[in-house]
Amino acid sequence: MQNTYIRLILLILLVLGAPLGTARADSAANDRGDICGVNNRPCVLNYLRQQADYITNPLWRDQTLRELAKTYAADGQINQAVSVIDEIQSNDTKAMTIRGIGMEVADLDWDKDQNDAVFEKLREAAENIEHPPSYAIALTYIAMAQAFASDNDGAWATAEDMENDALRHKAYAETAEIQAEHGDYNAAMKSIGFIESEAFRNKAYAIISKIFADRGMLEEAFNAANANTNAYKKAQGLQYILD
Repeated sequence: MQNTYIRLILLILLVLGAPLGTARADSAANDRGDICGVNNRPCVLNYLRQQADYITNPLWRDQTLRELAKTYAADGQINQAVSVIDEIQSNDTKAMTIRGIGMEVADLDWDKDQNDAVFEKLREAAENIEHPPSYAIALTYIAMAQAFASDNDGAWATAEDMENDALRHKAYAETAEIQAEHGDYNAAMKSIGFIESEAFRNKAYAIISKIFADRGMLEEAFNAANANTNAYKKAQGLQYILD
């Protein structure tokens, strides 16, 4: 919670401190008469959202809205967080915002029904992204967030929906990495099993083997390294375990 307060204050300073060339010389942008006390968090969030309208640099405005959406999500204000996505111009930043919201929700430790409702909203937001690469990236981020929330079935289902082979393989691999970081060997190996490309699979095996080794899960690290069909990568994995 302390981190979200710090982020909120930094966002306000960024908006209010923007150079004149990037913010409208409009009295509303500088009028602090109606701002509430900083301890009134919902009011400050709404004030920040209003101030974002006066940022004329599209990149800065999108970045401000992205961070605002993450703060809304960290506070559990999901509808507010998701509504910010429509105000963002850049498709890539929309995808990053979806990722940010999903990761914040994963940290809230909500139950599965609550998480499912959020990921459904994020999926709906992703479907509005018309740029195919950004859309695919958004789905990857949703799958990653679902994995962070320990919703393995949801992560696999999201990845499965991706039409681009390379990005689908990447989504499964990213999901496997998160599962490995959670110490879930069976889920990580299952994720890699969905990858149709041998090269992508071998890369994923190498990565999770190292993750398990770093966690002290040496048997799991050995099994993941041994699953690699690339002799060089297998040897590297085994050597990492021995070191």
